[in-house]
Order: sequence, then structure tokens, then C-alpha cells
Amino acid sequence: MFREAMYHVPRDKWAYSYDLHTIHLRFRTKKNDVDRVTALTGDKYDWNRTYFEVELEKAATDEYFDYWEGPVRPKFKRVAYIFRLNSGSETLFKSDNEFHNGFPTPTGGFYEFPYIHAVDLFTAPEWAKKAIFYQIMPDRFANGDPSNDPPGTLPWGGQPTLTDHFGGDLQGVLNHLDYLAELGINAIYFTPVFTANSYHKYDTLDYKTIDPHLGDSMLLKRLVEACHEKGIRVILDAVFNHCSDQFPPFRDVVAKGPYSLYADWFHVNEFPLAIQDGIPTYDTFGFYANMPKFNTAHEEVRKYLLGVAQYWIKEIGVDGWRLDVADEVDHHFWREFRDVVKTAKPDAYLVGEVWSDSLSWLMGDQFDSVMNYPFSDKVLAFFGGGMDGYQFSSHMSSLLMRYPQQTNEVVFNMLCSHDTPRLLTRLGGDKRKLKLAIVFLFTYMGTPCIFYGDEVGLQGGPDPDCRKCMEWDEERQDRDLYDFYRLMISLRKSNPALRGGRFRFLMAEPGTPCIIYERIDEQIHFTIWMNNTDRPIILSHPMETDDWRDTMTRQQIPTSGGLLSIPLDAYGYRILYRNLQK
Repeated sequence: MFREAMYHVPRDKWAYSYDLHTIHLRFRTKKNDVDRVTALTGDKYDWNRTYFEVELEKAATDEYFDYWEGPVRPKFKRVAYIFRLNSGSETLFKSDNEFHNGFPTPTGGFYEFPYIHAVDLFTAPEWAKKAIFYQIMPDRFANGDPSNDPPGTLPWGGQPTLTDHFGGDLQGVLNHLDYLAELGINAIYFTPVFTANSYHKYDTLDYKTIDPHLGDSMLLKRLVEACHEKGIRVILDAVFNHCSDQFPPFRDVVAKGPYSLYADWFHVNEFPLAIQDGIPTYDTFGFYANMPKFNTAHEEVRKYLLGVAQYWIKEIGVDGWRLDVADEVDHHFWREFRDVVKTAKPDAYLVGEVWSDSLSWLMGDQFDSVMNYPFSDKVLAFFGGGMDGYQFSSHMSSLLMRYPQQTNEVVFNMLCSHDTPRLLTRLGGDKRKLKLAIVFLFTYMGTPCIFYGDEVGLQGGPDPDCRKCMEWDEERQDRDLYDFYRLMISLRKSNPALRGGRFRFLMAEPGTPCIIYERIDEQIHFTIWMNNTDRPIILSHPMETDDWRDTMTRQQIPTSGGLLSIPLDAYGYRILYRNLQK
């Protein structure tokens, strides 16, 4: 066995408490090198009477490694453990600091999980596991009150530029709540709604007022209450990394320089504030001079921004925050932010905008989730024809092993957003490929999110083209696509196994873009069969039982010779299920 590839540490994503009674252990080995991994566990104070073995399951495989995983439920909330590795006739034991050819005397040198403390337990909001999010950019969703349109508002449906306003507002969302409820969504993520000069509002002028072109705080409160009556949660976008260059404290720094009371609110490298060779003399978001960066380590800045976060939770009743450019804000601020928000609303959902591996924000002391852009990149590369099933399963397995299970259950999965081209556009306008991607989105682990208009076939390239106005003329909507979204949303909402069950690839081979994967819990077992090609095929896979049914027809699908064979049209899919409780 290849010892150099073996890895485990008793912390982070490798050993963590899933709930008050369960510890999840993971172990990594070289791909196809080890046949079995077993955790030998017991209480370090009474090993012999508490000893039990846990067979780990090969939960994921990527290009180089196999990942083994299993739950341990110690009687006294603490556990010492060592791993037994089997490959053919060879047996090896791995303790905390060395390998052993035979079982060593317990428990010196064993790994330890000292105790499951309730206060340390990372629990994401339960409602987020059941959420189907719908992202709304208010200026582009619906114009419910033309009287508050900004000067120069363009006619609805025009081609957007980087600066245009189209008059969408909060009243427009309120007017279309029945549409959202009929679609089946039960959570809304709003891009920024606070006072700003731009239509997108990521350059905030006043964090304590709703932009008057969108409405006011009383209208937002009525909207949130109406959403709650329909079972819809609401989260807002918090831009705490930077503000507008018209933000009053920043204007004071521009005017008074180092003598301003707010001079330390920002990262000023040189006075006076200026642009030199295209680079501001103060830190900004990117190099956008109109978006100066906050110094979130400054006590008054922290107090101000944390007060903003608490106010909209307590007074308006919003259900959480999406945190813009979250990776460029210090961890100390986010830890304090979590404490403040969770004190105000314990089940608030906190989603950070981090585009890469985000484990350091997802250990229970900062965010509940992140926007899972690596997910969308790999899904679209596969269904767009850029990789085979083997490569796709390898990438997705690596993503699953990035985070603990409770994070995987609520990670914010989207296939496009206001920062990317539209889903249908990214798939070349091929609605069949889009449907496969949507099936995967709604049958994969994590919290799915739809960008407004995708469900009716809205297309668009990179910003600003992806931010077109919502299409409300039913004659111009793709109603077949709308009905498909409704179907997939309903399937996910009615089946807990598609929200919290185990995920695993069953078939994903080199040279073919066809895959089979499963979602399974204690009650129901789903298998999803996908033909990501332009020709009909038959997919076959060994199945032990003969009680599979099609989710659409409810008809039983018999096996033959231990094989289940499924005919699939070009870019076709089938979702099968079997009940595990008779």
C-alpha cells in the first residue's frame, strides 16, 4: 500500500462532529490501492468495554485519491481511534503519528476526538437544506411603481448597458409573488437594495435606507411579511468590503484628508486621495476608484456595519445575508458578524461570496455556506461537452470532499448569476443540455438557486447582457421550460433524499459523457441516468434488486441477469427510485 498518499488529521473536514452524537471520519488513500478501511474506535478511558469497529465507505474518488468516510457514534461523546487498512493479504494500521504492521496497544499515539461540545457544533439552518432560491436583481425584475423611476429610465426590455436603469422595484416583486409561489421557490436572494447611484447598488451610499427608486423600508417590511406568509424566506446582499466614493464618511476623508474623523475607516496609502497612473492612492474593490475599501479592523467601522446587519434582521425580519466579496474582508470581522446576526436570529442563513476553496470560512464560526462557483464551472463544462464522465465525477468528488457534510447540504449551488453569462447562453442555446444541467442541480447535494428568468429561457452573455429585464409576456416565455423547472422543484421538495441523502457516482467512465449516480437515505433510493450525447443509447448497470420505478410513470423497471438497462434519448435522462421501507 502506498503510504505516502494516506492522509488523515483529527480536525477540519477529516474529523468533525455532524451532530451531538455523531462524528464523521474521513481517510484518504491512493486511488485503487486499498480494498478496505476500518476505523477501530473506543473511549480512551475504557477502551476494552467501549471498543467497536466502523467500516468506512469509499465515498468519493478523484484523479489521484480514494476518499473513505463513515459515522462514529461514541457512547460518551469522545473517541480514540486508529485505522486498519487492507489490500489483498496485506494489513496495515495507521495511528496519529506512524504506521504499524500489527495492532498497537491502545490508546497511546491513537487519533483522538476529545469531546463533542454543543457550543462547537456547526449547524446550518435547517430551512436552508429545504430551500429553493431565486435570485432577483430588483431593477431588472418588474416595475411595480413607475412613479419612483429614476430620471432617464429606459423602456422595459431594452438592451442593457453598464449604467442603464429600467425601473424595477420592490413593489414589482410584491406584485409577482404568486408567480414565484407557483414556480415553487421558497427563498429569495436580492442583490443590493440600499441607497446607491447605480442600478446594481453594489456602490452603497447609505446602508440604513432603501434606495428610493426601489421603495422604502416599510415596503421592504411588507414584502418580507408577504413572502413569509407564502413560506418564502428572504436574504439580502451585504456589501461590507467596500462602499461608494459618495459615501459621506469617505467624502469627509476626501475633503479633510488625514484630519478627517473617518480617515482610518479606509485603507489610505497616501494623502491627498487621488488617482495616480490609473491606481487610486487608497485601497478599493479591484481598481475601481468609485468603490473604496472599508478598514473592517477599525472599531467604529465594525460597530457601524454590524449595526447595519443587526438592524435589517431585527426590524425588517430578513432571514440572512449574502456577503459580497467576502474573501477580502478579515476573518475577525466575520466571526463577530456571525455572533451578532445569529444572536438576533439564530436560524439566519449566511452565504459568502468566495469563488475558490472556502473551508477556512466554513468551520462553524463564520459562514453557513458560500456561492459554489466551482460547482457551476464543472457542471457546465460537462454538460457543455468539455469533459467525459470520468473527469466530471473526479471533479465533483473533489468538491464534495472539500467540506464537511453539513456544509455540503447547504452550499449555495447556482449555474449562473448576475456575474456570469446566462445558463442557456453558456450551453449554446441548447435547451436539452440545459435540462440535463437542471436535473443535476436539483438532484445534487446543496441548496439550489435559479437566476431570475432562466426558467422562461432568458439568454444573455457577460455583464451587462446577463442582466436583461425579466420577460413577463407569456407569449415570449418558454412555457415548456417553465413547466420543467416546476417539475424538478416539486420533485426535490417532496423527497428528502434529494436534499439530505448520500450522493455517489455509480458509473462515470473515461471516453463517454454518460453518467449514473445515486441519492439515498433511510427511506428511498434514487438513481439518476444521464445521456449527455446527441444520439440515443442504452445505459446498463448492475443492480441487486428488481423493484425500481420511474419517477414520471411510476412503472416498475425490471432487471435482467442482475443488470438494469435504461434506454435514453439524445441528451435524455431518467430518474428511478425504490422504497427502502416496505
